[in-house]
Amino acid sequence: MKKVALVILLILSGGSFAQSSSLKQGLWEIKPIKQVRDGQDMSAHMAAAQEKMQQSLASLPPEQRKQMQAMMGKNSASAAGITRICVSAAMAARDKPMVDSEGHCEPSKVSRSGNTSSFEFNCTTEGRTMVGKGESTVSGDTVSSRMEMTTTDARGRHTMQSEVQMRYLGTDCQGIKPVDQLAKEAQGLVRSK
Repeated sequence: MKKVALVILLILSGGSFAQSSSLKQGLWEIKPIKQVRDGQDMSAHMAAAQEKMQQSLASLPPEQRKQMQAMMGKNSASAAGITRICVSAAMAARDKPMVDSEGHCEPSKVSRSGNTSSFEFNCTTEGRTMVGKGESTVSGDTVSSRMEMTTTDARGRHTMQSEVQMRYLGTDCQGIKPVDQLAKEAQGLVRSK
């Protein structure tokens, strides 16, 4: 379960979670539209990895497959990369777009025009610098976001462009832990190693 949570956080920290302040507390479905890292389309790569994981699960004995599926639970992504997340009350109460899942990177500029929020950010957190801009548009229970970001850390410099669509599913998170809680748990895992 902790590995699944860490994978989700990695996906989210890649820029997929930048959105407007119009988030409601509860269950959201995130559908990636575009994920490009260093000029390479990651959507096809992620779909191939998901397909490989499904094949691996299919090859397990029934009892092991059932255990793995139970461990992965509802946090696993579909073949199309669609992920469900839980937004906590604290996350929903924010009045700024979230650039990272922990809320450490605050946008330096935020402007709103109608149902669209635009933002810019330049943050350094735990040795990682993130610079970029984005835009989110709210339409009913749907939030569509685009973001361009450059990250620099000990592993080098990387660029990412992402587009996602989030859809609100309701107040019941169906047993999925809130993203900010998963982020804290993942930080604890990283620090304990």
